[in-house]
Amino acid sequence: MSIHNKKLFLLCLATLAGLFVLQFLLSDYLVLAFTRILILAVFAMGYNVLMGYTGLVSLGHAMFFGAGVYGAGLSSYYLGVSLPVAFLAGILAAIVLSFLIGLLALRTQTVSFMIVTLMFSQAAFLLILYFSEFTGGDQGLTLPTSARSFSLFGLEVDMTSDVARYNLALTVFGVVLLGLFAFTQGPVGRLLVAVRENEDRTRMLGFDTYAIKLLAFTVSGGISGVAGALYGLMFGYIGSAFAEFKISIEALLFTLVGGPGTLLGPLVGTGLMTLLFDRLSGVTTAYLIVIGALLIVVTLWFPTGILGTLRDRWLPWLK
Repeated sequence: MSIHNKKLFLLCLATLAGLFVLQFLLSDYLVLAFTRILILAVFAMGYNVLMGYTGLVSLGHAMFFGAGVYGAGLSSYYLGVSLPVAFLAGILAAIVLSFLIGLLALRTQTVSFMIVTLMFSQAAFLLILYFSEFTGGDQGLTLPTSARSFSLFGLEVDMTSDVARYNLALTVFGVVLLGLFAFTQGPVGRLLVAVRENEDRTRMLGFDTYAIKLLAFTVSGGISGVAGALYGLMFGYIGSAFAEFKISIEALLFTLVGGPGTLLGPLVGTGLMTLLFDRLSGVTTAYLIVIGALLIVVTLWFPTGILGTLRDRWLPWLK
């Protein structure tokens, strides 16, 4: 492991330790808020694999988040499976969907790719509404009380407990973070960056760039499904709102603000923007105007995101 990778790895461990301690310092409301932030940060981390490391901008990642939500939620609601099994079902649904969509969408490039992913996402959203008798449509479905707890390795986990939910979200976040560290900082990660920087040259060197992008797309969609499955099961509700277009935009926004192509950028972007959304929406109905103005400032001062700019100017190992 290079010295740069060691510094980044230690920063990841320090971040996880800080997040663990944070729960003892915050109010119950903020613990719940940071639980949401951790789950949405996992979603943004998945999106970052595709956009930040591979250079592909998708406008359809809401369908993978939604696949996780519905794959897990419907399994629990209709089949009555345990929460761990439902969680795995949501992840599997997102992986299969992202692989199949990737086979088609990756035959396009740049703007066409963005439009195709958007079209697939909107089609998935309309299917949810069309089969509303099964999916609950825009009204959604509330999971039964029996689906709010589970036993794993002899440990009882109550999903109605704020502490349990926070630590479960932190555990999933930590596994994804360390998994992505190994994925992005290793040989595969260098291939992703090579495709982002110069796909033609990478192809000339003998690499199958289509397969590389398909891998990135599938991993990205699968991690998005992890976040969706966890969100739906943790809060006991599934609905079409989780597959709306704005969910894709939020993932893009979180990644851009935090720093595309940085491991911890999605966490920074998600935390900052989520807290801003929550605080400003309670002050004014025009909070989106304020956030838009702040985004302009962030773009001017941090053109590659907060951590991306720190990496470019002072900390080259922050990647």
